[in-house]
Amino acid sequence: MAAMPSHPDLQADKMAAITKSFAARAVSVRTARTSRVVPRAAVEWYGPDRPKFLGPFSENDTPAYLTGEFPGDYGWDTAGLSADPETFKRYRELELIHARWALLGALGIVTPELLASNGVPFGESAIWFKAGQAIFSDNGLNYLGNPSLIHASNIVATLAIQVIVMGLVEGYRVNGGPAGEGLDPLYPGEAFDPLGLADDPDTFAELKVKEIKNGRLAMFSCFGFFVQAIVTGKGPIQNLNDHLANPAENNAFAYATKFTPL
Repeated sequence: MAAMPSHPDLQADKMAAITKSFAARAVSVRTARTSRVVPRAAVEWYGPDRPKFLGPFSENDTPAYLTGEFPGDYGWDTAGLSADPETFKRYRELELIHARWALLGALGIVTPELLASNGVPFGESAIWFKAGQAIFSDNGLNYLGNPSLIHASNIVATLAIQVIVMGLVEGYRVNGGPAGEGLDPLYPGEAFDPLGLADDPDTFAELKVKEIKNGRLAMFSCFGFFVQAIVTGKGPIQNLNDHLANPAENNAFAYATKFTPL
């Protein structure tokens, strides 16, 4: 008759079983995380089969140096601005940074007007090109119309803080910092991605495309806001409301006549 295991042997067997259970659970969690379904295959936006700027008419008519390696590459460079690799790298960085600023800027331009139209007390500072002058008023400039959030009344201090904070952020982005070293200056991740949106490579590749596409649209939108402000002297939301109220009278062609020589 076989001898029964001693008490220490029973404990060792139990610990081994528990360890195997935890290991199997960890593997299943990792598998579930890495098997997320991507709505649109990221590969559709990269490589030789990616969408081109003229659709099917672009075949065999794209520069050889635009291979679809980077997000937002539609094979369009009629001026040859990206022929030099170093220039291309620099232009990519400039475009992406400006696109991100335009995304924030477009949101900041329309949000105060929308809030003001729903009862938030902004005054004239709801209009984006009039917001800056509010800092020189007696009441100062209140962020989102609320003095308890951010109340700015000193232009020198405001500019100094902006220069210092933006300088630190840009220095961190390019050179790394306490939260991560050797990071990609355009897509640093780490502390810059607290939600873990870029953990999955396929999802990350698709998000890069979405970012640059929306950023390019935002840059055109901001340019449109600038032109509207010069021509109409109003904000984009007011311009939209005027157009919807009377499309025949309030449109680009009607305002263009103001610049027609007599």
